[in-house]
Amino acid sequence: MADAADPSDPPPTVPAPSVTPRRDGPVVVEGDITLVAPDGTTTECTGRTFLCRCGASAAKPLCDGTHKRIGFTAPGVAPPRKPGP
Repeated sequence: MADAADPSDPPPTVPAPSVTPRRDGPVVVEGDITLVAPDGTTTECTGRTFLCRCGASAAKPLCDGTHKRIGFTAPGVAPPRKPGP
């Protein structure tokens, strides 16, 4: 039987999402986010989400891979290094 949570314990921390633009491709968001459309509708995204950066996706704001077909180019950013030993 699991122990009941102690109400005095702080809630678990959730890491902040990371945002990394890929070279010639989408913006990659890692972590849980809520996308809010101009009309106020929301979409919950968890894990890894690929956002359109070329403007030509039929699934905006999500990437559908159209950037490859149209030859989209843009610089990317290397992901941050994780601390090592």
